[in-house]
Amino acid sequence: MSYILGFLASLGRLTLNGLAALGRLTTFAGQTFMHILRPPYYPRELLIALLQIGWMSLPVVGLTALFTGGALALQIYAGGGRFNAEAVMPQIVAIGMVRELGPVLVGLMIAARVTSSIAAEIATMKVTEQIDALVTLSTHPMKYLVAPRVLAALITVPVLVAVGDIIGIMGGFTVAVQNLGFNPATYLHNTVNFLEMRDIVSSLVKGAAFGVIASLMGCYFGMNSGRGAQGVGRATKSSVQAAAVLILAANFVLTGVFFSL
Repeated sequence: MSYILGFLASLGRLTLNGLAALGRLTTFAGQTFMHILRPPYYPRELLIALLQIGWMSLPVVGLTALFTGGALALQIYAGGGRFNAEAVMPQIVAIGMVRELGPVLVGLMIAARVTSSIAAEIATMKVTEQIDALVTLSTHPMKYLVAPRVLAALITVPVLVAVGDIIGIMGGFTVAVQNLGFNPATYLHNTVNFLEMRDIVSSLVKGAAFGVIASLMGCYFGMNSGRGAQGVGRATKSSVQAAAVLILAANFVLTGVFFSL
């Protein structure tokens, strides 16, 4: 009986701690969006964040999408050959990249590259008391450090998703034309005719949501990091883990929402 009570007590503590963490994160997100909407603004910080999150992420996003599109084309062609359905490969590559693989892969790449960078940067600023210096100078840390990064991710990640979708489709196109003997004009015609506006909108909406999640996790764990080098490392690790899990969970929810429309 004592083992059962101990298990229930542990489960209760875990549940309460999870709800408390969710409440803190929700409050942090609400404060972030309030600071985004209210002046003063810091355009220089926003520009730097746009370059770091958007422009500097283009190489890794482009290469990831290119190889994924090519591999997807090969897999679908090989699988479709078992049912004599190789001709549908362009359509499946397009819908697979635009609806799922494009947004999710870009989101995970942003989580790996940007979330960790933001968390490490802000956590280091906290350890070295630079955040306290901002407060001393009457500059709100949320408005100066968090709001520009979240706004930049909200703007740039949908653009990265669109670029990734296009490059991924072109990766599949290149493999299909060069290696599998597809007619280029027919391939592009099937791809364009099969995609619907709803597919493109869902891809961009997912990109915006994943960008917000990735940047928020980096800022949240950076602002709440512990002291010392261990605190910085723990904040960086936790931010990437949380961002990746939340991106996949948000993808499931958003996919269900768009399928029900």
